[in-house]
Amino acid sequence: MATVELRFSALPEHVRTARLVAAAVARRAGVDEAVLDEVRLAVGEACTRAVGLHQAAGITAPVRVALVEEEKQFSIEVGDEAPRTVPTAADGRPLPEDPEAEGEDEMGLAVISGLVDDVEVSSSESGGLIRMNWPTTS
Repeated sequence: MATVELRFSALPEHVRTARLVAAAVARRAGVDEAVLDEVRLAVGEACTRAVGLHQAAGITAPVRVALVEEEKQFSIEVGDEAPRTVPTAADGRPLPEDPEAEGEDEMGLAVISGLVDDVEVSSSESGGLIRMNWPTTS
């Protein structure tokens, strides 16, 4: 199992680099050429989402990208450190979330789901992770 790890400052200008690296490693791993544009777009969307979450929460930690070549499968994991907790009022009742921020987040996940057949999204108080998988021909 070969792994390439990439960490970058949560700035939009670094997303392009992550996309290019992901496409190059996917090609080398044996992902079908016809799917490489989808890999590039999905990684760009996941990284843009992570950058936005970091910036909105004022997090200075880098966005993490792991590119993993396994037998018959290539995976990309995009991780962020933006906490996912339900805001509560002093009496413990949940507060409504920002509908605009929620809509942007859901839109990004919808785009990723449309591009990748095998995608897992998880989140916790310590951050979130999007894992995308593609078959390889090698």
